[in-house]
Amino acid sequence: MKGFYSRKLHSLLGVIPLGLFFLEHMLTNFSAVEGGSQGFKDAVAFLNSLPVVIVLEIFGIWLPLLYHGVYGMYIAFQAKPNNTRFRNERNLRYLLQRITGVLVFAFVIWHLYETRLQVALGNVSHEELGGVMHNIVTNPVSFTLYLIGVVAAAFHFANGFWSFLVSWGITVGPRAQRVSSYICMTLFAVVAVVFTWSLFAFRGAEFQAEGTAMLETLRVFIG
Repeated sequence: MKGFYSRKLHSLLGVIPLGLFFLEHMLTNFSAVEGGSQGFKDAVAFLNSLPVVIVLEIFGIWLPLLYHGVYGMYIAFQAKPNNTRFRNERNLRYLLQRITGVLVFAFVIWHLYETRLQVALGNVSHEELGGVMHNIVTNPVSFTLYLIGVVAAAFHFANGFWSFLVSWGITVGPRAQRVSSYICMTLFAVVAVVFTWSLFAFRGAEFQAEGTAMLETLRVFIG
C-alpha cells in the first residue's frame, strides 16, 4: 500500500508542478527564438521578479524534482520490461519511459550545474545565461548531449502525462486511452521541436558576443 501511494505521488508531481514548470521553461527558452538575446533576458528577468520566487522554487520545483527524480530512479532500476515476449506499443513506451527517465535525471543534474549552480555561486548572473547557453550549444559534443536530453525530456513528460491520465482514472477504456495517446504523442513532438528550435537560437549571432565575453572573463580570471 505504501508503494501504491508513493507511485501516485510520483506520477502527480511529474505533472503538477513539474510538468507545468517544464512547459514554462520551454516558453522561456523559446523567447530566444522570438526576441533574441534581449527577449530571453526579459523572460528570465520576469521570472526572477515574481513575488516569493525562492519559496516557489523550493516547493514548486526543487523538492518535487528531488522526490520525482530519486524515486523515479528506483522505479527505473526495479522495472522488468517484457518487450522480448510482448512486442507492442505499450511495452515499448514503458521501456522508453524508464530509459528516458535515467537520461533526463543525468541531464537535469548537468544542466543545473552549468546554469543554476553557476548563478548561485556568483560565477555568472541571470543576464549572462544566454551567453552560457551559447557556449554550451556551439560545442558539438555538448550540443549533441543537450539535443538528446531535451528530446528525452519531451518524451518522458508527454508519455508520463499519458500514464498519469490512465493511472488516475481520468482516461478509462481503450478508446479514451487511444485518443489521449495520440494527443500526448503530438505534445511530445511539439515540445521536442520547440526546445530544439531554442537550442539553435542560442547558437545565433546575438548570443555570440555574450558567450565570447564570458570566455574572455574566464581566461582573465584563470590567468
